[in-house]
Amino acid sequence: MVSHKFFARGLSVLALQASLVAVPAAQAQDNDLAARFGALESILDVSLSPDGQHLAFIGQGTKQKRQLFIVDTTEGAQPRLILSSDGGAAGSLSWCGWVTNARLACQTFARDNIAGDVLAATNIIAVDAAGGNLRVLSNRRSARSLYADFRGGSVIDWSSTDNGSLLMTRSYVPEVSTGTHLAKKAEGLGVDRVDSVDGTARRVEAANRDAIHYLSDGHGNVRIMATQGFTSSVGQFDPVIRYSFRPKDGGSWQYLSQRDIVTDEGFLPAAVDAATNRVYGFQKIDGRQAVVAMALDGSGTTTTIYKHPEVDVDDIVRVGRNGRIVGVSYATDQRTAVMTDPAIAKMTNALSRALGGKPVVIVDASADESRYIVRAESDTDPGAYYLYVPAAKELRPLLLSREQLATVKLSPVKAITYPAGDGTMVPGYLTLPPGRTDAKGLPAIVMPHGGPSARDEWGFDWLAQYFAQSGYAVLQPNYRGSSGYGDQWYQNNGFQSWRIAVGDVTDAGRWLVREGADPAKLSIVGWSYGGYAALQSGVLAPDLFKSIVAIAPVTDLAQLKDEAMRDGSARIEGKFIGTGPHVREGSPAQNVAAIRAPVLMFHGTLDQNVAIAQSRTMKRALEGAGKRVELVEYPDLAHSLEASEARTDMLRKIAAFLPH
Repeated sequence: MVSHKFFARGLSVLALQASLVAVPAAQAQDNDLAARFGALESILDVSLSPDGQHLAFIGQGTKQKRQLFIVDTTEGAQPRLILSSDGGAAGSLSWCGWVTNARLACQTFARDNIAGDVLAATNIIAVDAAGGNLRVLSNRRSARSLYADFRGGSVIDWSSTDNGSLLMTRSYVPEVSTGTHLAKKAEGLGVDRVDSVDGTARRVEAANRDAIHYLSDGHGNVRIMATQGFTSSVGQFDPVIRYSFRPKDGGSWQYLSQRDIVTDEGFLPAAVDAATNRVYGFQKIDGRQAVVAMALDGSGTTTTIYKHPEVDVDDIVRVGRNGRIVGVSYATDQRTAVMTDPAIAKMTNALSRALGGKPVVIVDASADESRYIVRAESDTDPGAYYLYVPAAKELRPLLLSREQLATVKLSPVKAITYPAGDGTMVPGYLTLPPGRTDAKGLPAIVMPHGGPSARDEWGFDWLAQYFAQSGYAVLQPNYRGSSGYGDQWYQNNGFQSWRIAVGDVTDAGRWLVREGADPAKLSIVGWSYGGYAALQSGVLAPDLFKSIVAIAPVTDLAQLKDEAMRDGSARIEGKFIGTGPHVREGSPAQNVAAIRAPVLMFHGTLDQNVAIAQSRTMKRALEGAGKRVELVEYPDLAHSLEASEARTDMLRKIAAFLPH
């Protein structure tokens, strides 16, 4: 196994601003649990060169530092450090991919607080695999424009492996004629063929003011355009996204489908299959998402590729530089991939058996698919990356996902069901301390997931594993209001149907007590919507949980709707949250009088998902009612608190706060 920690010693860095700096020696990792589990993933992103001879990966370090390394795939090769980002004005590296065997393209991402609004900006950059010739491929955009567009574009087609070019979206300020004058409208999104070496570009698709993304067929042809209306008079986006297609032989755009992003009704295109001239996507069948293929000939003919009678089919599996469609996947108790490509099915099944039955995911492949990068992980394994060469039947370990946990024996995760108050059986996942087979006498934690349009899955969860290692029984409920189980389970989402969703969460706590957990040491910990559910559980069942931890929580639904006016999502958020008594009754900040348990909250100051004002509102309300509350703010961090130091600090504070 190659050690990423070894990679970081004594190398040089080409920073995003093209200045050479020295890399400090790796700091010794603390041995305490908070430091081990609070550390971010060692590896953020991995990609394989077209010839399969070189590997690029992004390592995560201290204080939001991210570094791009290049290493040959030969045994014993030493990596080279090419780029480094620190999360400052230049942004952080998000991902990198190979344009050619000698050139890479990467995305950077930055956030800042501008006049009270948290704004984000992305850029696509390119750099030589040997270092040097750093070039920004995104268009220059104006941050002072009334219609400022901070999208730096995205790569929609990597298929050209010989001439160093990419097919990518880029933002423009189109000019329109108004009599004898030219007036600027809002920036539009178009598609260019961009040379990654010299930055020159050729227009492929003219900028469209309402365009939000495009899909190619994996062979250099733009086939799908998604548009979202924007009402300038009220400054709000339409909740319906419309999709158009371009015929195989060219011509003008034609209507394909539309999708309501609140209700998920309609067809959502995801991947174009050039061989059959169809686009694969998602559409509800019998109230659950299925994978459907729609013909791109104007007929609207659809074919059901795969549906499941119990859960949503939510992913399309693709491999190679052309994004070849090879299967679909869904999650029941565990995630399952159904491969439609027999060779890929045979390969992944064999690799899974060789790795002890762990699920295997194809991360990347060489252009001729003679070499693959795969990742294997499980509930007790945070994951590792391997190089697989089918012709030689060689499977070689490369990188650990979380090297800080390499020597920690993790706890198995068990799928369970428990009864809600109305008798409905609610699925969830139970994680016990190492060596324990039941929760008798243990302190326990209910940990509802975020979303609410999300669900938990079986596998490694750093937060649940930390609590289990600390001696707690941890239950993660997929309460009604979770997505993934179809419309009947989703109800009207976890805000409009908060009584059912939060009721299922509190019933998870009662089940733990019936299983023998110590009722005097029962707590609830949640992140995002999970934080909302944790706080609202204190309103619904004041005596059940003895302490409440909420990370980046929503606390006031009316305030959430008001905040949405500022970022243009008021029509969407208003439809999602709805109107009526539930807006006040379902807001923990409006019902603090009922809360009896002490509350500990954490929030990043640059959170775009849930404004930090939500936690501050809750803190003021609890303090005003004479309740025990503490809010820990992390400057310059976003919703996921992506800094090892912050997560470690948070875990230590939670450990001191919870009864144990």
